[in-house]
Amino acid sequence: MPSQRVAVTLSLISAIYFCLLGRTLYSNWMALGIFSAAGGAAGFVSYYILKRFFAKQPLRILASCASGLVGALLGVALLTSASVTIGEDILVKTFFAYVTLILTAYCTFWGWISFAKVKVPNSIEAGKAGQQASILDTSVIIDGRIADICDTGFINTRLIIPQFVLKELQMIADSADVTKRTRGRRGLDILNKIQKQSMVEITLDDTDYPGIREVDQKLISLAKDKGCSILTNDFNLNKVAEVHSVRVLNINQLANALKPIVLPGETMKVQIIKEGKEPTQGVAYLDDGTMVVVEQGRKYIGKTIEAVVTSVLQTTAGRMIFATAKY
Repeated sequence: MPSQRVAVTLSLISAIYFCLLGRTLYSNWMALGIFSAAGGAAGFVSYYILKRFFAKQPLRILASCASGLVGALLGVALLTSASVTIGEDILVKTFFAYVTLILTAYCTFWGWISFAKVKVPNSIEAGKAGQQASILDTSVIIDGRIADICDTGFINTRLIIPQFVLKELQMIADSADVTKRTRGRRGLDILNKIQKQSMVEITLDDTDYPGIREVDQKLISLAKDKGCSILTNDFNLNKVAEVHSVRVLNINQLANALKPIVLPGETMKVQIIKEGKEPTQGVAYLDDGTMVVVEQGRKYIGKTIEAVVTSVLQTTAGRMIFATAKY
């Protein structure tokens, strides 16, 4: 792992630095060994201090920090080696030079990795924008509509299915609860259906995060690491991913956007299914699942009537239509 490599690297650099320092001050092998061991320990301590400071910094900040510090600190190191007056005490100069060396090495390492992950917009990247992959979560697979969307040809990107999502699906399919078992098996059938569609490429990803227990958090981490979007219909995952600046494609939002527009004053035929919250209200549903709350509609439960639209309410959960019975 990169973090382990940088810890070892800092320890080696620190050990070499302390070894050279010991050779300058003393000439016996015992002193060199003690100084080298102390340097290795100091390198590990320096790593954990720097990790604590930089752990939550975005990649772009790390990259910028690296590019600035490498130049600035190397300049300071040259000035220090040229015996610019920083302090008359040799220990002060030695400590300052060591801090400069460690900061430069640490920031250069993470800056190099960060620049590799930063996307630079250009004509080539723009041409590949349509080929960006999307990661499927468990809920959108079980939902099943993703297979129909793939059939239409609207999705021409690569779809990634993490192994931990597949494992969760299998656990649901093996559940003792009949409802969960049915949902899990439906999800596996949907995956098989999507895989047989030649127009959509399916990739299984073995990446896992043993330190993270929640599948949603694993999805967010994987999407951030691979620069992919998450394809879901989970409202809570949608919101959490947005907080982490991860792009989300929510098929519920797509379905809401494709629902026919209804304007106040229009007349529609609806079948009153049940009573509403208010004493006189009746509730009906359109073919796409949109709820219609009909004033004065309670007495028409079980009947099909004409209703005049009074208002339309758009919420994050969907669209609601309010109407009044025409009769």
